[in-house]
Amino acid sequence: MSAIQRLLSIMVRLRDPEAGCEWDKMQTFASIAPYTIEEAHEVADAIGRGDMDELRDELGDLLLQVVFHAQIAKDIGAFDFDDVVAAISDKMERRHPHIFGDVAEGGHHLWEQIKAEERKAKAARGTLDGVALGLPALMRAEKLQKRAARVGFDWPDAAGPRAKIDEELQEIADASPDTLEEEVGDLLFAVTNWARHLNVDAEAALRYANAKFERRFRAMESEAGESFAALDLEGKEALWQAVKRRGG
Repeated sequence: MSAIQRLLSIMVRLRDPEAGCEWDKMQTFASIAPYTIEEAHEVADAIGRGDMDELRDELGDLLLQVVFHAQIAKDIGAFDFDDVVAAISDKMERRHPHIFGDVAEGGHHLWEQIKAEERKAKAARGTLDGVALGLPALMRAEKLQKRAARVGFDWPDAAGPRAKIDEELQEIADASPDTLEEEVGDLLFAVTNWARHLNVDAEAALRYANAKFERRFRAMESEAGESFAALDLEGKEALWQAVKRRGG
């Protein structure tokens, strides 16, 4: 039995109506979707930390999610795991005609062109259709902006979104309590747009900033010990700057 067949067989047993696991039997696409998203983030976290043992385990957890969804689909007669594999295999070959077909040259532009043609072939679909609602908000903002840019709705250079940030900051300053959340959202969207024009992955950049903050904060706590919480803001800031100077 192959490794993947073993995993598929395990899922079949877990979902067995008579002898399966009570928790696994009651799951639906919707109920396990949050776990699927969580596992994808844990894969990214393991990659960010360069932990290969953890990455192996997290990729396994993510693969389990694919198998779980496929088994639920099979149980209701929609599709099965083989259909999932066939669909992605077909897509990869279709989007790489320079490798699997007779096109002379490829590259990212060809990939995007083929994707655009595929979307166009689906009837009554708008430019923004297919950008998943379940994506992290920052990542989804960038994808929405890229889609809009494909049809010409975009700033010509980074100066436009940079000026928009100043505009949004002023609107936050003028906002009422009822509109403050909306205005902060507009600012985050504008910052994401500026990052895109600077060829910076906003999601990756924020992930790095989070990791840096966590690293420095933990160093502050370690250095101050039990007295950390009792320090005033000035004392904490002095600690922060000391950790920062050391390259923390």
